[in-house]
Amino acid sequence: MKETIRFRLNGQPKTLKTDGDRKLLWVLRTDLGLTGTKYGCGESLCGSCTVIVDGEAVRTCQLPMSAVQGKEVITIEGLAEGNAIHPLQEEFANRGALQCGFCTPGMIMNAYGLLLANKRPSRGEIVEGMEENLCRCGAHQRIVEAIEAASRRV
Repeated sequence: MKETIRFRLNGQPKTLKTDGDRKLLWVLRTDLGLTGTKYGCGESLCGSCTVIVDGEAVRTCQLPMSAVQGKEVITIEGLAEGNAIHPLQEEFANRGALQCGFCTPGMIMNAYGLLLANKRPSRGEIVEGMEENLCRCGAHQRIVEAIEAASRRV
């Protein structure tokens, strides 16, 4: 059953008429053309579909649209300010933490959520906070280094 869902997406108000059970991932990718959020496992296990909802990193592949009613959603596309990319994006690029790039948006969004909750996390806190985001390229060490460097900049 379709319902009207109102929320903020990357700082802009959005109103959509959609099934409240439809997953946010598919609305972002299919309806809104924001393809930075990736479909990975479909089970909320890999982290490829991570975005920020009201300041917390969440997996969109299992999140129904009804859950974002009245909330603020930030995707990887919403991190840049004008032509300036976010320090996390810059550090991931500078440190080679984005090999194939598939998991990168989810990694960056999860790291952004981590930094929102803890501005200066220790290496151990970063490792723990990123534990459930999977990368098959083996860039985990560079990902941790990129988050450490970005935390000193934001």
